[in-house]
Amino acid sequence: MGPLATADLMTRIIEQTLADGDQDHVPVIVASLPQMPSRIAAITAGGPTPLPAMRETLRRLECAGAEVIAMPCNTAHFWYDELCRATRLPFLHIVDSVIGGLDPSRRRIGVLASSATAQAGIYASRLRARGFEVIEPAAGLPRLRCDEAIAAVKAGRIAKGAALLMPVAQRLADDGAEAIVLGCTEFPIAARGQPWPSGVPLIDATLALARACVAASAPELLAPLSATRESPSVSA
Repeated sequence: MGPLATADLMTRIIEQTLADGDQDHVPVIVASLPQMPSRIAAITAGGPTPLPAMRETLRRLECAGAEVIAMPCNTAHFWYDELCRATRLPFLHIVDSVIGGLDPSRRRIGVLASSATAQAGIYASRLRARGFEVIEPAAGLPRLRCDEAIAAVKAGRIAKGAALLMPVAQRLADDGAEAIVLGCTEFPIAARGQPWPSGVPLIDATLALARACVAASAPELLAPLSATRESPSVSA
C-alpha cells in the first residue's frame, strides 16, 4: 500500500532468490494501490476502513492468477483474519514470517511500528504467544516519532525518516531489547545504511516476508540467509 515499501519487497524477493537468469525468478503479481484509506487513521482515529478496498484488491489478485498472498503493510494485518476469510489462497502473515527467523536465544524483542500496529497488538500478541518479552516505544512522543518517520518515508524524505526513527530504536536498545523488529515496511528503507553501534540486531520485516514469499513459491531457490538479519545495521 506504500508504493516504496511495495517496491522494496519486490527487490528483496529478487535478492533472496538463487537465480542464474530471468526464468529462475519467482513470478510476482503486484497490486500497488496507494489511494487505499490510511490504515493508521482507521485504527487510531476512526477514519475510513480500508477493508473493502483490500477485499477488492484481493479479488483482483485472485483473478490475475495469484497462488499465494503477501501484504507488505504491517498495520494492514489488523484485518488479516477477515481477509483470510475472503480467499481460499494461502495468505502469508508478516509477523509470523518475522518470528520464524528470530534467534531463539534473544527473548527480549523490541518492536518499532506505527502507533496503530502497537495499539492493535499486531506484533505483541503473536510474540508473547511464542514466549517472547516485548519492548515497545512508550505512548506519546516516541510513538509519534515512529508515525512521523513513516510519513517522511512515504513523502520521499528518507533521511528525515531515519533521523526520527533511529533515536527511538536506540532507546529500545537502552531499555534492554536484544533484537529490534523494524515492524513497518517503511522502516527498513529509513534504517538501511544508518550507523547502528549498539550491537543489537535490527530485524527487517520486509526481508522476512520476502523470504517467506520465495519459500512458498520455490523453496529450492531460497538463498542462504545473509548477514542482514543479524547485522548491527540493515544494510544489504
